[in-house]
Amino acid sequence: MSLVLSVVVPCFNEEDVLLLFYNRMKKACDTAVPSGAYEIIIINDGSTDNTWQLAQQLVKDDPKVVAIDLFRNHGHQLAVTAGLMKSKGSRVMMIDADLQDPPELLEPFMKKIDEGFDVVYGQRKIREGESVFKRFTAKYFYRILSSTSTTDIPLDTGDFRLMTRKVVDQVNQMQESHRFLRGMVAWVGGRQVAYQYDREKRAAGETKYTLSKMVSFAADAITGFSTSPLRLAIYVGIAALFFAMILMAYVIISYVYFETVPGWASLGCIFLMFSSVQLIILGFIGDYIGRIFVEVKGRPLINIRQVLHRDS
Repeated sequence: MSLVLSVVVPCFNEEDVLLLFYNRMKKACDTAVPSGAYEIIIINDGSTDNTWQLAQQLVKDDPKVVAIDLFRNHGHQLAVTAGLMKSKGSRVMMIDADLQDPPELLEPFMKKIDEGFDVVYGQRKIREGESVFKRFTAKYFYRILSSTSTTDIPLDTGDFRLMTRKVVDQVNQMQESHRFLRGMVAWVGGRQVAYQYDREKRAAGETKYTLSKMVSFAADAITGFSTSPLRLAIYVGIAALFFAMILMAYVIISYVYFETVPGWASLGCIFLMFSSVQLIILGFIGDYIGRIFVEVKGRPLINIRQVLHRDS
């Protein structure tokens, strides 16, 4: 019997919440897929707690559970990619194990797919349990990305979504190392629809997205789906040239009509200004060159240690 649904669940140190998530997810799957033709794929992304041991036990207890153990921590996006590549269902859901995104939305998501949509993505109305800083930065990150990208990436959405097999197959064909899955799915196109919901606070444990990871994730999103930073470098350079001409006129007028002290401080300011502009522009260019450097090496996206299912 072919599988109707695959549920892809990336996990990094989720021992406190994994069993609770599994129980709710299994109940949601049983309701949405009465035939039982589904699989729940748990990806252990280099956890240092008992996440992998719990996943192994779930495989023994439930033949519908598949567990993937990565050699090391690859990061959320690559962990999800591992699950997408191993999924077999005609429809695939991406969801985190922290229960901020309710598994119970699977059934209404499935109904939207039945209506002919290719992708149903969760769009957050309320974000409980998150700091003001996190909500503020997330809100304006999506708006900046939307205004700079040529791909129409929905606002206030994460990776929580249900996709058809055709969309998943096209995403799996994309081999870039710096992955921004919600942008990649948007790029594929097709009929995509939002389903609004209130995002709950994390059921247990702590968030794994530190500030540095958030910044890196935002950089991957912007540089992966927009060349605007490179154009911005040109605009900054033109503005700096215009400002430099004004300063040059000021220096000449001061030399001709006013007494000036040799080596005055303004020269230092001018030097610092242009040096800063050059470094910013080189930073933009360097980020894109760095992405090229990583891609041309052609290394495997993911190193999988083991794939477990009841028959293995």
